[in-house]
Amino acid sequence: MASGILYTYPENFRAYKALIAAQFSGTQIKVAQDFVFGETNKSEAFLKKFPLGKVPAFETCDGTYITESNAIAYYVANEQLRGKTDIERSLVIQWLGFADSEILPASCAWVFPLLGIMPYHKQTVEHAKEDINKALTALNSHLLTRTYLVGERLTLADICVAMTLLHLYQYILEPELRKPYQNVNRWFQTVIYQPESIAVIGAFKLADKTIEYDAKKFAETQGKSSKKEKKEKESKKEAKEPKEPKESKKESKVVAEKTPAAEDEADATEEALAAEPKKTNPFASMPKSSFDLDDFKRFYSNEDESKSIPYFWQKFDSENYSIWLSEYKYNNELTKVFMSCNLISGMYQRLDSLRKGAFASACIFGKDNDNTISGIWVWRGQDLVFTLSPDWQVDYESYSWTKLDPSKEETKELVKQYFSWTGTDKEGRKFNQGKVFK
Repeated sequence: MASGILYTYPENFRAYKALIAAQFSGTQIKVAQDFVFGETNKSEAFLKKFPLGKVPAFETCDGTYITESNAIAYYVANEQLRGKTDIERSLVIQWLGFADSEILPASCAWVFPLLGIMPYHKQTVEHAKEDINKALTALNSHLLTRTYLVGERLTLADICVAMTLLHLYQYILEPELRKPYQNVNRWFQTVIYQPESIAVIGAFKLADKTIEYDAKKFAETQGKSSKKEKKEKESKKEAKEPKEPKESKKESKVVAEKTPAAEDEADATEEALAAEPKKTNPFASMPKSSFDLDDFKRFYSNEDESKSIPYFWQKFDSENYSIWLSEYKYNNELTKVFMSCNLISGMYQRLDSLRKGAFASACIFGKDNDNTISGIWVWRGQDLVFTLSPDWQVDYESYSWTKLDPSKEETKELVKQYFSWTGTDKEGRKFNQGKVFK
């Protein structure tokens, strides 16, 4: 099994590619803990291994040196990630090229000026916006009928393209800007909310608002650059290895490169804005309820439906909770049942922060090439919950939502059917499988 040492600075999206691939494949990667960008990669020992002095860089356990993030990710990946057939491998490589040529330059040209890493030129930024729109439109079209970019399982194509889009979703694509790309949004969050991705990048948050250009940021960066150059000149006079000045954690350790791609953008990540303010819980201002949802979830998980469904109605608070029927709008586009399951699982993952105030049981009825998705949802409040937070708005528009009357017998029958995973859909398709959101 592949193993080795990865040299990189913290939060480098290029290094994320390899680290996430390693999580999926089981490859043992050790990240060099003593690496300091601008110092370690300029040392004689490092340059002897990696002459260009750029990161990420990878040293295998047998002493082979690999540069370029895509190559490193490919090395640590397994067969599933690389592609199992010649055509799949070719398509994976195609998408890696797409990310580097169609997304990355435009992303850097748009994001970096706003982070103060490059000077702001309105015409350049406007061109970048157009290029990003073209790339995302093409990607959105491709993902209309697909869960993943290549084949029916996640591959390096998904990992590498998603990581290249990371800064756009982090700093630029506020809800209104990402609205035209619903398929891309769904896919992107499916990738970054995989347990293997979360283990590397943590709980990623989509941009609430596009960051604004601040001329002071670039001036500060340039000032740091000038100080660094002055110190390097002084160091050269003393015949010492040039080193960048050490800065506080709140300051960037890097200086912009000359090109929009800014090579390893050692630049962007560490020049990133301060952490986003904590978001308030949309349920916090709602009245307290006698219905303990967590208690019901535990009861439902540990008891048969013959007990848990009556328990639900015994405890349910119709004043402070509501019940909704969800029905997927595009059932005619569904093919394989496992892909329909992926749609449900992806939605659940993207709604992780909603779990505290909601419960759902989604069901698939039918078989391959003839199946439907629908479900019963229970949540705090009487209105459609998804409008309360931008983080919850990715998937809900793909469903129709019908509020049900808890007092009616037909509602009780629907709750019984979906909570116990039985029966048929409206067209008579038999229950196939279900997934619970709890």
